[in-house]
Amino acid sequence: MGVVHRDLKPENLLLASKSKGAAVKLADFGLAIEVEGDQQAWFGFAGTPGYLSPEVLRKDPYGKAVDLWACGVILYILLVGYPPFWDEDQHRLYQQIKAGAYDFPSPEWDTVTPEAKDLINKMLTINPAKRITAAEALKHPWISHRSTVASCMHRQETVECLKKFNARRKLKGAILTTMLATRNFSGMYKQGSFIHLKLQVHGVRDMCGLCAGCSGCCVCFSVRKQEIIKVTEQLIEAISNGDFESYTKMCDPSVTAFEPEALGNLVEGLDFHRFYFENLWSKNSKPVHTTILNPHIHLIGEEAACIAYIRITQYIDNNGMPRTAQSEESRIWHRRDGKWQIVHFHRSGAPSTITK
Repeated sequence: MGVVHRDLKPENLLLASKSKGAAVKLADFGLAIEVEGDQQAWFGFAGTPGYLSPEVLRKDPYGKAVDLWACGVILYILLVGYPPFWDEDQHRLYQQIKAGAYDFPSPEWDTVTPEAKDLINKMLTINPAKRITAAEALKHPWISHRSTVASCMHRQETVECLKKFNARRKLKGAILTTMLATRNFSGMYKQGSFIHLKLQVHGVRDMCGLCAGCSGCCVCFSVRKQEIIKVTEQLIEAISNGDFESYTKMCDPSVTAFEPEALGNLVEGLDFHRFYFENLWSKNSKPVHTTILNPHIHLIGEEAACIAYIRITQYIDNNGMPRTAQSEESRIWHRRDGKWQIVHFHRSGAPSTITK
């Protein structure tokens, strides 16, 4: 088994100590997946925008090569202090990445060795099949012969650029945190209470913890809605992969459902769903691509939410022909002990069939 991290970025690289030559450790394996060898499949859309690979943006099957792409982005940043792909507009950013539109502008890159640029080029190769592997990267001259090939000059300008890049990266988070803190402090001071804020480096998704008890903060609403979309995508990914174990973790044991397979009847519990996982979805080795369209989320208090959307499923039938299916779905999520679970869902469309 191998592991694909799927969210490699400077924030997730930690030094074991402050000593010179300290080991670098990876953090935040929340999006990591296990793969068999060089397995390629569509594991879902995951990662941080500036570090996503072209194949993920194209929603193609992917594997370990996505981490090598991210390593190329990280190496680029560490050498000059700014990223190879950058745009305030996410759509334009993604277009840059898919086109591999980066360069080595002067003067920052004038003092970077050709070997370093070559390694970056090999990591930022659009075609994942031609992208350098981890084993090959370790044998690259810039790494294997670093004492003679890699420059040892102190890159003070890079350090300054890194500080500016880090400041830009944190700006949005700082603004959101200030908005949330201002709201919370104004209420807490009136009660003579004290609140302790702990800033984290994982981005906006971690800041909803600052809004405990908040019922009107637009930022908090936005964060929670994105959280509901994310867990819904994870649930559908488990269904597409025939992963009943992951599916059960995201469902209440007494979940109720109206779905085409039940022929109009209300079913309760997971046994009904287990049959289809064991006899249909888990046996489907052909690629399945699922897209959520027009999600609408209604927050019901602080611990519940309803999401309604259209699910488009692309698959290959038994004759090798590409097919598309559509279903309209609504799901009710309830949060218990900080964990979201489905308590009820309704799905329309044609029932799944088992081919004999």
